[in-house]
Amino acid sequence: MHTPKFTGRSLIAALFLFCAPALAAPQTNWPIAPKLVELPTPYGTLAVGESEYIYEARLQLDGTHIEPPISGMLSISYAFSMPDAQAALIAISKGSETCPVSYRWVVLSPGGYKVSPEFGSCSELIKVSADSRQLTLHTPSKESPDKLDVYVYDGKTVKKKMVGRKAEAKK
Repeated sequence: MHTPKFTGRSLIAALFLFCAPALAAPQTNWPIAPKLVELPTPYGTLAVGESEYIYEARLQLDGTHIEPPISGMLSISYAFSMPDAQAALIAISKGSETCPVSYRWVVLSPGGYKVSPEFGSCSELIKVSADSRQLTLHTPSKESPDKLDVYVYDGKTVKKKMVGRKAEAKK
């Protein structure tokens, strides 16, 4: 019986062929999102309220629960100062393994606050940006691994579009 012998060179070639698809996949450098539990703003202090059960924490503004309720294992991931407003991205985990995280924007202003609908692609890998008119979140697409989901909040609605990673990398 003949047993094949692998040389170092053939082993490296075999590993390269096996791993080549992963090496060729488009990569994006994803920053680690901060996880704040309190955010002082000119319009009040946004904070994660304490709870005996980790997935029942509620978001509060100056000690009063935000409505509609935002609950789960919460963190304030990003905050942006805007003209006459402060925006905060809230990461929400409800303990699901299939969708570990979703997001909501909270925009504080002199007249009160607005809460976006819940959104996201179930990924903690995010890039966030803001300008004077909208808040944007980029995340890997759950449906198409070679694409990104882009969520844009204009203060009223969250709109989702899918873009290629190469097109986004050029920005």
